[in-house]
Amino acid sequence: MTVSMTGFGHASGTVDGEQTSIEVSSVNHRYLECLFRMPSSWAGVEAALRERVKQKVVRGKLTVSIRREKNGATRVPIHFDVSVASQYLEHSRTLARMMNTTEAVSLNVVMGLEGVFYQEEVEQDLAVIERDLTVLLDAALNGLNESRLREGAALREDLLQRIAAMAGCLGTVEQRLPEIQQAYETRIRERLRELNAEVGLTQDRVALEVAMLAEKIDVNEEIVRLKSHFDHARHLFGSGTAYGRDLNFLSQELQREVNTLGSKIRDVEITREVLTMKAELEKLREQAQNIE
Repeated sequence: MTVSMTGFGHASGTVDGEQTSIEVSSVNHRYLECLFRMPSSWAGVEAALRERVKQKVVRGKLTVSIRREKNGATRVPIHFDVSVASQYLEHSRTLARMMNTTEAVSLNVVMGLEGVFYQEEVEQDLAVIERDLTVLLDAALNGLNESRLREGAALREDLLQRIAAMAGCLGTVEQRLPEIQQAYETRIRERLRELNAEVGLTQDRVALEVAMLAEKIDVNEEIVRLKSHFDHARHLFGSGTAYGRDLNFLSQELQREVNTLGSKIRDVEITREVLTMKAELEKLREQAQNIE
């Protein structure tokens, strides 16, 4: 199962009598990180909601936005304290006389003074709020994971195509190898014969030199390891666990083998196939960053 780390989920409903909506969005991240944006009066249930997220998401940077819309019945009324306002005005006039000025305090200033206008927050049952919010959060997370699975399915197909393309290039390299090795050996023998005419080399020494030089372009081990890595990648794509980190590490191993393959064999056709493999591998590594 391939799960993308990018997705979006939404749910709305009633929380303690108030219409509430939850939006959850996620992007790529090395670990699981979750940012909550919610009413301050509900901050007491954030820890429980955060644990809920951990149960449903493995990796990604999530933003959970919780918004509530108070209706007329639940909206907290605003109170005006005449006594406090009168004291502010009285003291401001006293201060004006002390300073020998006729300047008066403006309405905007009085309205902004502490205690003139205030709200009495209604005590809320956090247990009820946590219960209702958990239901909405689960629905939003389910929507998020559905979108992540849809994108993950597309990512999986793309990754399989990348692996198939690299495997095809490797097959072309294998077909070309015997011809290259034969041509390389022929060139080496000709060169050694020229040297033999100059310094006098025995046939055994010629054979040894040919074997040593041929070993330098032997890429059988690299080919075997690349095939094994391709099989491992296909296995990961079909696994039921989060494999983004494993694929990232595997892509590094693939990079190492492809680089070695290209450095050992200097042939125009094989170089072309190696470059194609590198291009496909770079795309695979980019996509691996999107996978949970």
